[in-house]
Amino acid sequence: MGAQGYCGLERFCSPGRGRGLRALRPFQVGDLLFSCPAYAYVLTVSERGNHCDHCLARKEGLSKCGRCKQAFYCNVECQKEDWPMHKLECSAMVVFGENWNPSETVRLTARILAKQKSHPERTPSEKLLAVKEFESHLDKLDNEKRNLIQSDVSALHHFYSKHLEFPDHESLLALFAQVNCNGFTIEDEELSHLGSAIFPDVALMNHSCCPNVIVTYKGTLAEVRAVQEINLGEEVFTSYIDLLYPTEDRNDRLRDSYFFTCECQECTTKDKDEAKVEIRKLNDAPKAETIRDMVRYARNVIEEFRRAKHYNKHYPLYSLNVASMWLKLGRLYMGLENKAAGEKALRKAIAIMEVAHGKDHPYISEIKQEIESH
Repeated sequence: MGAQGYCGLERFCSPGRGRGLRALRPFQVGDLLFSCPAYAYVLTVSERGNHCDHCLARKEGLSKCGRCKQAFYCNVECQKEDWPMHKLECSAMVVFGENWNPSETVRLTARILAKQKSHPERTPSEKLLAVKEFESHLDKLDNEKRNLIQSDVSALHHFYSKHLEFPDHESLLALFAQVNCNGFTIEDEELSHLGSAIFPDVALMNHSCCPNVIVTYKGTLAEVRAVQEINLGEEVFTSYIDLLYPTEDRNDRLRDSYFFTCECQECTTKDKDEAKVEIRKLNDAPKAETIRDMVRYARNVIEEFRRAKHYNKHYPLYSLNVASMWLKLGRLYMGLENKAAGEKALRKAIAIMEVAHGKDHPYISEIKQEIESH
């Protein structure tokens, strides 16, 4: 399989954008364009005990590491497969105790270094783009961002020196900058944070505020599906940011994190900006004094979601943000014993997720079981 094209897709030079991904055949809404296993990943610390540290499966009764007592696994097989990465942290967590606190970026970068040493050859995650080809934009970093990276480099040496051999300082600075620009947040069906990962081939896609694909996760696998029809020769675009923000806010975020300004149709026309400014006002959290008890809070949140139905107009048709809204709303209704409203909302979430995640995704099976069990 060549380094420049596979699965009806090819890497190409996108005018004004640099590298990009282009379709070599048509794709319909809901089609899986490609999947990409994580090159390196890490489960966020707050989800330990809820998800397997190796496969990220969510389940009860996970078995903990006998030494550090902080990593949890489905079974012995998951634990063995995870050992090459867990050994970077296991003894350090015991030695440092409560003082073991590297950031998630530091933890992920340590695993990238370990992977580069154990697999110097190109991996199945790098069919179109290799990690070493990532842009770092190191020359564009301001002093604040450089100081943050310097702190991460220091933490990497502090917590991981026993099990890692480090490249020179400049190479480490560049690697952290690459991770910051090309890393992904793995999220569950409610868009809650599960961990961080590197998916090289997914990182090849350029941004648009009118994306034609969406990225979802199945354990440690990223899946890219069409949310618009894609014609032969068209570029494949994803969105790097929350699209509910008006144009200037979106581009401020893009410039700050990715060092470019979007010039897609929505950014050029700004047609939706006025409505999006109004919608953003609905995102203010309820004041603490208005929350009397959990039931009243749930009812207040439901009212917010009723008002927020306007979100649908300002997100793409198959938006994970909208699916998450319906999912949370449905679960709140179910918790308040309003099964009819709960099922209606959950089925709206399912309709979006069947396109975005694929009909066979475990999240969809779980939601259907929630409906059946009430």
